[in-house]
Amino acid sequence: MKAKNEVGIKGYAGYVPKYRVTPEEIGDVWGKDGKTMGKGLRVESKSVPSPDEDVVTISTQAAKWAMRRADIKGEDLEAIYVGSESHPYAVKPTATIVAASLAASPHMTAADYEFACKAGTAAFQTCMGLVSSGMIENGMAIGADTSQGAPGDALEYTAAAGGAAYVIGSDDLLAKIEETISYTTDTPDFWRREGEKYPQHGGRFTGKPAYFKHIMNCTEKMLERTGKEPEDYDYAVFHQPNGKFPVKAAKKLGFSKEQLEPGLLVTHIGNTYSGAVPLGLAATLDQAEPGDNILVTSYGSGAGSDSFDIMVTDNIEKMKDSEVPTVEEVISNKEFISYSVYAKFRKKIEGGR
Repeated sequence: MKAKNEVGIKGYAGYVPKYRVTPEEIGDVWGKDGKTMGKGLRVESKSVPSPDEDVVTISTQAAKWAMRRADIKGEDLEAIYVGSESHPYAVKPTATIVAASLAASPHMTAADYEFACKAGTAAFQTCMGLVSSGMIENGMAIGADTSQGAPGDALEYTAAAGGAAYVIGSDDLLAKIEETISYTTDTPDFWRREGEKYPQHGGRFTGKPAYFKHIMNCTEKMLERTGKEPEDYDYAVFHQPNGKFPVKAAKKLGFSKEQLEPGLLVTHIGNTYSGAVPLGLAATLDQAEPGDNILVTSYGSGAGSDSFDIMVTDNIEKMKDSEVPTVEEVISNKEFISYSVYAKFRKKIEGGR
């Protein structure tokens, strides 16, 4: 899918809660070798939202910073889409609460998206279509999560919290989105039925027939469409459920670890689900220079991938003096907590007041 008119990123920002818990701390509670588990997953710690943080607060903070970078006000937004699999309400949109927090005009379109970990990039594509067609001038695409993992389950070692917001428009672009393409199948590798507190997964099935199949096919189609080779890109960002999968996928596709490094955040903050690729891209843009080319491929269980070819413009230089914190600055603000505090924050202990 190629944009009809020029479209791209006018502003962006990421937010990650400051609290962290380590695999060792989690493993000690469940009688497992958390250190070995963390080393295997290549995750040193994961972010944990405080009791007063959720997808709304994470989205709002990231969106306010993104708007500051784009130099626009809430009234300039004509669309807000929030992608997440942990919306605070089952029936009540997150997007309208975020819109109110941003003082956005009611003359706008808004919706919540859900497609496991790629809901944020689906929001990207929707805003791109609206801008490219001329229906709107500025749209806000957000990917954020406070992901859940059942006590003692393998997911608990990586399920984290965080997100990023992007102002999508057609003028004063920091980066142009040259192309986007998707790959989607019905692959039930991860699911949570209505009323269930924690999701279930297919174990190793989530790898080869799920993550790798979709990441590989989507990225290869993008390379075919653009006529580019992996070495033509300065950076690459792949969905990062753990520290192993994106590195393995990149190697199979012909990308180097150096191309991945700036956006590979999972080691420090865990898997932020819908926020993972948006945060990885934000961290990469923080380091990018004019003319740099970035390939991005998300993944969402169920299953699908969205791929983007992004070209950085000269306007990125303006971000050097921005008052908005970089992703690196945000994630460096951290405080480690015990499993008991983590369980309290995530309401894993039932029956208490």
